[in-house]
Amino acid sequence: MDLAYLAKMPQEEFTARRERVFEQMQDNSALLIFTESEKRRNNDCDYLFRPDSYFWYLSGFAEPQSAILLIKQADKTESIIFVRKKDPLMETWNGKRLGIENAPKTLQFHEAFDVEEINAVLAKKLANLTACYYARGLQEWGDNILFSTFDEMNANRQKTPTTLIDWQPMLSEMRLIKSELEIALIQQACHISSMAHIRAMKQTRPNRYELEIEGEMQHEFTRFGARFPAYNFIVAGGENACILHYNENDQVLNDGDLLLIDAGAEFAYYAGDITRTFPINGKFSEPQKELYELTLTMIKEATKLLVPDSSIKAANDKAVQILTEGLVRLGILTGNVDELIEQKAYRQFYMHGLGHWLGLDVHDVGDYGTERDRPLQIGMVLTVEPGIYIPKEADVPEQYKGIGIRIEDNLLITDYGNKNLTSGCPKEIADIEQLMQSAQ
Repeated sequence: MDLAYLAKMPQEEFTARRERVFEQMQDNSALLIFTESEKRRNNDCDYLFRPDSYFWYLSGFAEPQSAILLIKQADKTESIIFVRKKDPLMETWNGKRLGIENAPKTLQFHEAFDVEEINAVLAKKLANLTACYYARGLQEWGDNILFSTFDEMNANRQKTPTTLIDWQPMLSEMRLIKSELEIALIQQACHISSMAHIRAMKQTRPNRYELEIEGEMQHEFTRFGARFPAYNFIVAGGENACILHYNENDQVLNDGDLLLIDAGAEFAYYAGDITRTFPINGKFSEPQKELYELTLTMIKEATKLLVPDSSIKAANDKAVQILTEGLVRLGILTGNVDELIEQKAYRQFYMHGLGHWLGLDVHDVGDYGTERDRPLQIGMVLTVEPGIYIPKEADVPEQYKGIGIRIEDNLLITDYGNKNLTSGCPKEIADIEQLMQSAQ
């Protein structure tokens, strides 16, 4: 499959999604979505722009200061996009714009308007509609536009929509089940992420810095078409691995410590999310090996349960059972296993959930159920990421203090169970040690 083609996902995919939205909207209603605006980094410099994930999901359009308006009436539907107009001077400085004239044909919308005229167009299009689907609070500039338009309509005695409906539940549910094209993009993000983790294992050695290993991974991301990580790199040597979202990444890597790396590439806006933990000197010590094998057993047994009609909760319950039994066996916890589980004694060493949805956002949208007990469905993509974190001040046997371990894979739920999208990234002790020693 041509990945250059995939990275530009056919516009028909986005058009089909909008048609699915129309099917769910009530008659005589509108749906309005704004994308992100450019964000200031410092002085007159902005961060590189990334579109809002919901907006991208329905448009495939990646310019700032844009909006989508969908209108459904009994006898017709109408799709409208608001974009910036062409401006030769600004385009000379900051890059080409699609423009109003090109947008309808290129993006397969019925009409396009100048975003600077959005208030006037909304006042005309929303008049006499009974409902407006809108997610308040996501885009401040969008809130200002919509509610100032309502104020103006009320002042002019125009009838505004009487009901405001949050579109997030509807679109989140759509995004939760991935299409074949989405799965292909996520697979590529996972493949690039796997290659970056392998490079990190090969390049890690004592006395290098965490930041150097981050750079090695970024090199691999960029080399294969993923310009950005899907989230901030976590490159945590030694006890830093006990900080779940550590991202200073500025410490030296010490001989005898483990290195935990949680990093994933973003490819065509879709995320990979892998965690691997390995010895900086290429050889696990016995205490490290004991905790690592326990974490490895957790992920293997949990993965077996992440299948259609099961749930994240069922898999997590199994992982907690294995973890608690293992901690008692190693003398880290003492007492009856069932009572310790009921007391959640393990939470001091495993304080996060087993996994999360994955897609356009690394922590992707979608309902989990009341206790992450939602039955899994074919087409869902999620992570599985058990961990053990034992800070130096913990009251445990000395040999386990200061060790943090997490192992994370990405799974696609299939009709035959699941597919591990990150299986190319080694996680067995023997494979990791062999890879690292051969590189050195």
